[in-house]
Amino acid sequence: MKKKVSVFYMLLGILFCVCLITANLLETKVIQVGPLSLTAGLLVFPISYIINDCMTEVWGFRKARLIIWCGFAMNFFVVILGQIAVAIPPAPYWKEGDSFNFVFSMAPRIAFASLAAFLVGSFINAYVMSKMKLSSNGKNFSARAILSTVFGESGDSLIFFPIAFGGLIPTIELIKLMLVQVVLKTLYEIIVLPITIKVVKYIKNVEGEDVYDEDISYNILKIKDL
Repeated sequence: MKKKVSVFYMLLGILFCVCLITANLLETKVIQVGPLSLTAGLLVFPISYIINDCMTEVWGFRKARLIIWCGFAMNFFVVILGQIAVAIPPAPYWKEGDSFNFVFSMAPRIAFASLAAFLVGSFINAYVMSKMKLSSNGKNFSARAILSTVFGESGDSLIFFPIAFGGLIPTIELIKLMLVQVVLKTLYEIIVLPITIKVVKYIKNVEGEDVYDEDISYNILKIKDL
């Protein structure tokens, strides 16, 4: 008997990969919003954490683990293609080479920082969601979603920003940037929480899935353990 692939799981996985790749490219720009300095990746990056919450809640840690690794595989595929494009000489009449090269030449550093940071942050997020679901017997989804984001984003920011922007941004500004990112990404999660709750409930009803991670391995390398 062939195993069926969940359409919702597939669509969320695709969206996760797109968000991750997009965020890594947008992270190359620091923007100013009022008195705050932010990276443009803030526009899309929190969506990947919301997807992480949905996947862990519905299908469990093991399925979330697979998608996290898939996201990074796709991200590095894009980075490799970007480096090839940078290495190929531009057409004589094309004058935007410097701008293109800045984004994609910086991408490997951003990608490495994202790999280290997002692996830590996203797995912390999934782990906290999974463990809290067990301890609360599936109750208090809102609290689990918010707290997992706080822990995950904190771990992510503590690793990502020093690697990605160390030496490029003054230390004091780097610390401010890290704190602001954690706060704003958490607020992002809180604002869209009503939508997240509805999506999770809908998927659970349609899929008939509501996994509790009992007696599983949280080893992030056990990708084949589904």
